[in-house]
Amino acid sequence: MSRERRPDPFAERPDREVRPPKSVKPTPALAQDDLRGRRVIVGAPGLGWRHDLRADEKVVQGSRTYVPVIPEQDWYRAELEQVEVFAPLVPVERVWIEKLGVAREGDLPSGDAPQRLVSLDAPPEQHPAQALDAVRITGRRLVQVIDGVERRDLRAVTEAYTSAEGEICIRVATELEWYRWVWSGQHPKTLELPAHLLWLE
Repeated sequence: MSRERRPDPFAERPDREVRPPKSVKPTPALAQDDLRGRRVIVGAPGLGWRHDLRADEKVVQGSRTYVPVIPEQDWYRAELEQVEVFAPLVPVERVWIEKLGVAREGDLPSGDAPQRLVSLDAPPEQHPAQALDAVRITGRRLVQVIDGVERRDLRAVTEAYTSAEGEICIRVATELEWYRWVWSGQHPKTLELPAHLLWLE
């Protein structure tokens, strides 16, 4: 006796027709001004990289230039509650700013695996990936794309699920709400968004 096969909700998704958002392209902070509040990556070639950080304005001490860098959680708390937070000084040559690249169709053709090997000379460019293609998305940075307009600074609060209307959705919160959840214990305000409009940043 053959069992009836249930249709795969991921088999034919409208997200294949959605134009991907811009990639995140790390750019050396050395020649950049106005760093306050910018997302940055720190590290050293050949050793590794740290993300989810924010910068303040450069500081010059003697003949060296440094960038005060703090975790995003502390940055949001300092901005919201107007409190002082400790920001270690990182040599400017070890800091990269997250800039948006150019949105290009066809970077990752449907069905092709992304290139996983990178150079260790600098932080790699972060190409967007469709949220539904990820193994785990809770806590990840997301971009919502509607009619070519990108909405950033979102975090996934759930994995993909089927809504009451039968649509595949993901609950998201703004980054401020996501981080406030950490330091206050207050559950974030969330939105239920169609998964096919969401991309991992």
